[in-house]
Amino acid sequence: MTQDMQADWPVRQLMVHRAENLRVVHGVNEGEPLADAAELLPEDVYELSDDARPRPLALAQVPGGAFAVGARTDAGTPGAKICLDSLVTFMSADGSTVEAVILVELEPGTDLIAAVHVHPFAPMMPKVPYTLVTIDRDGARARLAESATVSFTRGTRITMADGRQVPVEDLAPGDRVLTRDSGPQEVRWTGMQTVRAEGDFAPIRIRAGALHNMGDLVVSPNHRLFIYQRISALGAGQRDLLVRAGLLVNGTSVTRTPGGFVDYVQVLFDHHEIIYAEGIAAESLFADPATRGALPDAIARELDARPLRDAVQGAFELRESDLLARGDAVEVLRRISAN
Repeated sequence: MTQDMQADWPVRQLMVHRAENLRVVHGVNEGEPLADAAELLPEDVYELSDDARPRPLALAQVPGGAFAVGARTDAGTPGAKICLDSLVTFMSADGSTVEAVILVELEPGTDLIAAVHVHPFAPMMPKVPYTLVTIDRDGARARLAESATVSFTRGTRITMADGRQVPVEDLAPGDRVLTRDSGPQEVRWTGMQTVRAEGDFAPIRIRAGALHNMGDLVVSPNHRLFIYQRISALGAGQRDLLVRAGLLVNGTSVTRTPGGFVDYVQVLFDHHEIIYAEGIAAESLFADPATRGALPDAIARELDARPLRDAVQGAFELRESDLLARGDAVEVLRRISAN
């Protein structure tokens, strides 16, 4: 696999621990590290080592649906095949649970295991006992796709084609929603998941007015907001900006809200669109290879037959490095997008 080939693959950065840093401290496999599902036993108790530090693994989706380590990665060997082995659930002594995907890296050209990585969906603390309670060999792909989807939360008001504000959970296929670039468009599909609001799934709350939104806007961390610069101030070279909600957390007007459970709602159109949520522009679900595993099979098959159209392809997406030197990024974005 050449570097040029890898550059064209869709890539996600996952924070992973080395399996060697998560070992059984009590149980049948005492002393052994976390392994692939064939070697795991429920009720074994694991602890994360004191020196364990998660590292980014570039997970690339190869044409045909397989996975490999991407070209720019801290964990794993670029080009090596990755198997999404299983979805496991750990429980700590206080009854809280942590889900994690086990990723098995293979030796080039063989089916031999080169390394095992674990991506927890919520933080795991060193020296805390975690009991392995479930092992799901079929759930890893869908759960990973769900964590990549962009979602609104129950109660978010969406602007309809006729100007009404409708809670996102009340949308149904065929409803006409106002889009920024394509006028009124019919909803193709909506989905809802109730998940524990921790780690990758902890929602981001944007307080009313922070970005000219008329009410609190609560979305998933990866949800991209669309900002039109009326004053060019970020050196982007263009007016249209995108920013992921999770990058805007400042502890005051934008906060991460972990704890309990959250109802996430996805809205899908025939094509990727920019719609209006609590009065400001935000993306709909983009059914790319990273998220299609979260869709019903029939919908995914229909979309596979269509070319992808990204509604924000020409926009400049702000990265963390673009915002670090700007002080309160929320205030900067609010100011440059003011009428």
